[in-house]
Amino acid sequence: MTTTASENVRSGAPDQSVGGHPLDRLTPGEMAEAVAIIKESEHFGDRMRFACLGLHAPQKSEVLSFVPGTAWDRRADAILLDNSDGAAVEMTVSLTSGTVISHQRLPDMKTAVILNEFFEAEELIRGDPGFIEAMAKRGITDLDLVTIDPWSAGNYGDPLETSNRIIRALVWVRAEEGDNQYAHPVDGVMVIIDLNDMEVLRIEDEGVIPVPQTMGNYASSYRTDTRTDIKPLDIVQSDGPSFRVDGDRIRWQKWDLRLDWTHREGLVLNTVTYTDGDRVRPVLYRASLAEMTVPYGDPSPTQARKNAFDVGEYGLGMLANSLELGCDCLGEIRYLDGHFVDGDGEIVTIPQAICIHEEDFGISWKHTDFRTEEAEVRRLRRLVVSFIATVGNYEYGLYWYFYQDGRIELDIKLTGILSTAALSNGSPPKYGTDLGDGLYGPNHQHFFCIRLDTQIDGVDNTVVEVNTRQAPPEENPFGNAFYAEQTVLATEKEAQRIIDPLAGRYWKIISSGARNKTGAPTGYKLLPGENILPFATEESSIRQRAAYMWKHLWVTPYDRAENYPAGKYPNQHPGGAGLPEWTEANRPVTDTDIVVWYVMGHNHLPILEDWPVMPVANMGFTLKPSGFFDESPVMDLPPSQHCH
Repeated sequence: MTTTASENVRSGAPDQSVGGHPLDRLTPGEMAEAVAIIKESEHFGDRMRFACLGLHAPQKSEVLSFVPGTAWDRRADAILLDNSDGAAVEMTVSLTSGTVISHQRLPDMKTAVILNEFFEAEELIRGDPGFIEAMAKRGITDLDLVTIDPWSAGNYGDPLETSNRIIRALVWVRAEEGDNQYAHPVDGVMVIIDLNDMEVLRIEDEGVIPVPQTMGNYASSYRTDTRTDIKPLDIVQSDGPSFRVDGDRIRWQKWDLRLDWTHREGLVLNTVTYTDGDRVRPVLYRASLAEMTVPYGDPSPTQARKNAFDVGEYGLGMLANSLELGCDCLGEIRYLDGHFVDGDGEIVTIPQAICIHEEDFGISWKHTDFRTEEAEVRRLRRLVVSFIATVGNYEYGLYWYFYQDGRIELDIKLTGILSTAALSNGSPPKYGTDLGDGLYGPNHQHFFCIRLDTQIDGVDNTVVEVNTRQAPPEENPFGNAFYAEQTVLATEKEAQRIIDPLAGRYWKIISSGARNKTGAPTGYKLLPGENILPFATEESSIRQRAAYMWKHLWVTPYDRAENYPAGKYPNQHPGGAGLPEWTEANRPVTDTDIVVWYVMGHNHLPILEDWPVMPVANMGFTLKPSGFFDESPVMDLPPSQHCH
């Protein structure tokens, strides 16, 4: 059984000032109302388009002190693109009063690529005489089979990157309708397009490189010889799931949280708490994937400038999948829709964008007393809240797990198709992996920055680094002793850290006020998973634009304007914005309202098994209680009846 968002999410535009919760998502009706207010205002020009629109969250203090039934001013934030001069325009509107509250033009900032522009650019390129000629040089005459991926242009010193708002389009071709175009890259051809005026500015042709011809299809219409020995696996909860969905609020076991959906980040977690006895204990105020950057490590002309900021230059919320029961999600599922505005201000709904379900996750704990031959065992469940976005050739699934024992995990699942290239001379590629028949997969990396607005037993928190150290000789007569060395990260610069698995390094976020039964601060520890640093040089463009990638941990004092590690407008930005700019002040970060930024890097040297579709690769981290509880929080799990 499934239920859709229409059953779980408020519909229409209710009284915007009373009822609900201040962090409830904007309904489609409210979004349409905000669009209408903006279009009717004196600030809306003839050539303006909507880049994004979402909830204007009230101040944190207002949210934390909110009493149900209290009136508040319901507001929306919008970023618009003025095609007349390329400026970004920010507006905040009040849905309560129906007016524009604030308005600001940012002529030097370039908005993210708008969904409409993807399709408009591809259509423009197909009809361009220079492009038609470039394809004809390669024997490609059926342009209906040509596919074009619009890549963000970056900033490499080209004057167009400063004067124009552009994309750099790369080209593939299908052998037939339904064929996998990524098997046939048209390497050496790049098209520079001005998005404001929607015109081709330049075609960069590095010379004819043979287009690989071998098919690389994966669809079921091609792959008909499938396994026949897989028996059905049904997940049945005859009494329904253990969680409740009420609008954007989810309650499961002792967890209570709210969901948000933004054009940029996709799924957002708000006000995460755990009920411990008669206490409702806050853990996170807000958590999301704040930025994702994919730098390529191949110096060839077509590949060298592939450095996408998939969150800030595009937006995961507008690229999310509509999930299907039995395919993307299995079990007793509840779904929520996602909504965003397109360039024209039309409300776009992604049905079933968010998947919510619970899973059995093996044993929680077990002990057998071998003297009495008595065994006690408890099974563990987890709540799963997830979404999947398709960014061109890649899929990214973000799965947040909440466990009965107080753990929170994020698992990022990477799959999809390699962004391929063609060999120009037939020799094995140095900066990629030969996939056969003139095709190769370029080396690249994926970096994800998770923004954790922590609230461990209250707003004021501190981060402590814990390293395991060998005891000094005078304390270690048998040579076996080691201990946990704890260091408070007192300032922003002290808190710029990298992982050290050989020291068992982790970071503990502790409460400034709450204490456990031993008198120590209550806390959660951040346990790193797979990770790596970039291989780009200090002088590289990506080093300037995505400096956040060179540290795995950052800590900043909370500022509602500091939300994105590479800045609010990374598209074509020369660099220096975001975390490197904010932390230059070296503000104190102890016993105060802080934000923890955790950065994960995935190193992708392609292998043959990644073709034609990559099996899922996983990466993530764990937030685990560390002195948060006075004893194991799963001692109250009931025994399974058939075991006892």
